[in-house]
Amino acid sequence: MTSAPEVRSKSEPAKTPQDKSALKIVLCAPRGFCAGVVRAIEAVERAIERHGPPVYVRHEIVHNRYVVESLKAKGAIFVEDLSEIPDTRAPVIFSAHGVPKSVPAEAASRNFFAIDATCPLVTKVHREAEIHHKRGRKVLLIGHAGHPEVVGTMGQLPDGAVILVQSVSEVGALEISNADPLAYVTQTTLSLDDTAEIVAALKARFPDIISPHKQDICYATTNRQEAIKAISPDVDAVIVVGSPNSSNSQRLREVAERSGCPKAQLVDGARDLDWSLYGDVRSIAITAGASAPEVLVNEVIEAFGKRFDITIETVTMSSENTFFPLPRELRD
Repeated sequence: MTSAPEVRSKSEPAKTPQDKSALKIVLCAPRGFCAGVVRAIEAVERAIERHGPPVYVRHEIVHNRYVVESLKAKGAIFVEDLSEIPDTRAPVIFSAHGVPKSVPAEAASRNFFAIDATCPLVTKVHREAEIHHKRGRKVLLIGHAGHPEVVGTMGQLPDGAVILVQSVSEVGALEISNADPLAYVTQTTLSLDDTAEIVAALKARFPDIISPHKQDICYATTNRQEAIKAISPDVDAVIVVGSPNSSNSQRLREVAERSGCPKAQLVDGARDLDWSLYGDVRSIAITAGASAPEVLVNEVIEAFGKRFDITIETVTMSSENTFFPLPRELRD
């Protein structure tokens, strides 16, 4: 449950010329890495430490360019398909987004030392889908076509057992009888508001549809969206630090726009800032997607500090203490 905002402020050292305009920076908390991302990154780093490079990773371990490039420098090799990996005894790690069942099966057939770094909250969705299927229910998956998490979830069941639903309009087009037993699951990084609209449409058309026992959108996605939704109406611009292929980062930008903020930009880092947007602003909010490291947030703050006389305020909407242990193969 969201608690009352906790606010603390600090001012930058007075090193700026007098001609710099004042700018208030509101840092949203929580922001940045979630427990699943920390686990996945640490899995790659621990595998390199224990087994030496190279360590192969199927797909980007998390959707952040800085993280991927940093791990490459340490000895990780990223591939999109296991066919790109030679016969090897080196670790082969599956990304945090999860994979279809065919992937570990292929890894086993090639005797790879496979390590599954799928976020446990994504694995929870996989298990839910499997249980519904075993109980004879048709499974509807709310998500975005082509996203690795969606591909992985759909790949837990036989072809045709999962139907993807991306919008309210698609609910009306579903060719399913009301007599068919139904259940739905969702991608973990969706917009809360968009998903609620789709769920409402599903329940209106299929009153007996089975819902998840606990919502599938993860705690980190929820907390970051609720924070930016609360803060966006009170600032002139919002900056979301995250990579363009990060679903949860894109959703944060959309939430900021829908919440009344006139300017919202998604940036991989300070180099992507469009300074033409910020000439007349007096306040900005900064948040970060669940796969974006804090170093990139600090770079953005530093970039604004070179152009404005900044004051920084942190607004904390909720606290997070979730922890996921490393995959069993990498534990001490």
